Amino acid sequence: MAFRNVLIVDDEESMRHLLSVFLRDQGYAVSAVQNGEEALRELAARDYDLILSDLRMPRMGGKELLREVQRLYPFTLFIVMSAYGSYDTALEAMKAGAYDYLSKPFKPDEVLLVLKKAEERQRLARENRRLRTELAEEYRADNIVGSSAAMAEVLRQVGKVAPLKTTVLLSGESGTGKELIARALHELSPRSAMPFVAVNCGAIPAELVESELFGHVKGAFTDASRDKKGLAVEADGGTLFLDEIGELPSALQVKLLRFLEDEEVRPVGDTRAERVDVRVVAASARDLAAAVKAGQFREDLYYRLHVLGIRLPPLRERRGDIPLLAAHFLARYGRLRVGAPIEKISEPALAALEAYRFPGNVRELEHAIERAVVLSEGSVLLEDDLPEAIRGVPGGAPPLAVPEGTLSIKRATRAVEEDLIRRALEKTQGNRTRAAELLDLSYRALLYKIKEYGIDN
Repeated sequence: MAFRNVLIVDDEESMRHLLSVFLRDQGYAVSAVQNGEEALRELAARDYDLILSDLRMPRMGGKELLREVQRLYPFTLFIVMSAYGSYDTALEAMKAGAYDYLSKPFKPDEVLLVLKKAEERQRLARENRRLRTELAEEYRADNIVGSSAAMAEVLRQVGKVAPLKTTVLLSGESGTGKELIARALHELSPRSAMPFVAVNCGAIPAELVESELFGHVKGAFTDASRDKKGLAVEADGGTLFLDEIGELPSALQVKLLRFLEDEEVRPVGDTRAERVDVRVVAASARDLAAAVKAGQFREDLYYRLHVLGIRLPPLRERRGDIPLLAAHFLARYGRLRVGAPIEKISEPALAALEAYRFPGNVRELEHAIERAVVLSEGSVLLEDDLPEAIRGVPGGAPPLAVPEGTLSIKRATRAVEEDLIRRALEKTQGNRTRAAELLDLSYRALLYKIKEYGIDN
């Protein structure tokens, strides 16, 4: 949205009058004062988007006013007006923080052009601040959904390591939220104002990975028609997130290790290296330790990445978080729905979600809720709105374990009892007091049966 409020500061009455009349005709709300001291009093009484100020004025000149505006009103744009022959002074003002300058005498259209450019600059700055605020809010550690012990441990580690430059390796199945945690590490760090650059190492053709990461110079290979800056340089000062690091080609593993050790980037085809300051967060759905043993991943690179490892638990290990996550995604997608909002999830639908194992983890749950919101016709999300794979679990839960072929009531009873105890412990994330309540057992009886069946939770 364009700004409207402009303050003119000039000791020449004719200039104040000329600019005021012209800008009001263009739709701006204009005030005019004759020196810096009056300008500061006006700024204290009213909000202004932009200041047009002469440089040479009695009592307080433009440069002194600029310093005070930057200190007190940092989001107000400042444009200096300078008489012919004071170009160097105008440049000094711009180096000190002024957005632009107008050289007197100027044409009205020149003023309008500078203001339009300033408006666009202000619009982009406001949009950037809004997006950064939203991003920071979304990836705050206390905004990541989950109350299970497993997620509490993940967030504890995130909070501890985020302020440091320590390299972090995130492990976990696909869909567990590794990029979400990587962004949280960035947003909670001193680097949050700098770039977060994500690279999917498995999605880039092997022959292009080095060029994408480290850049290239013109003529380095057939299609290199110009110099290209690599993603590692793009992330300078910020965070470089290397997703699916286990898919990195062997030749690039050596170069990545050198980059991590030296913090220098050498573009393809160049003889010079450029120093960068980057915090690296890597992630893999593969078991990298097993890949090292199999000779598929460099051991030295693995240990260089694994300075601190954070494992993200699959959703089946944090079933208690499913209602919270479902409600979170319902709130996110429900407000995008045309017509009446969906207010809640029905009990049968929630039971089906809790019973399903979610091989695709949190990502699969999110997509399931998004799909259900699209298909739902009422104010309550029903079990029939869920994907068939989820609502297809018989009775909302998998069948109880009974030894095949047995007709012994005693053996079958023991098998069912053990299965129910395991399910209760899984549902309560190992909380034995809550599990005993679900099973209708005393806490002491549950401890005895856990020991009897050799259950290790």
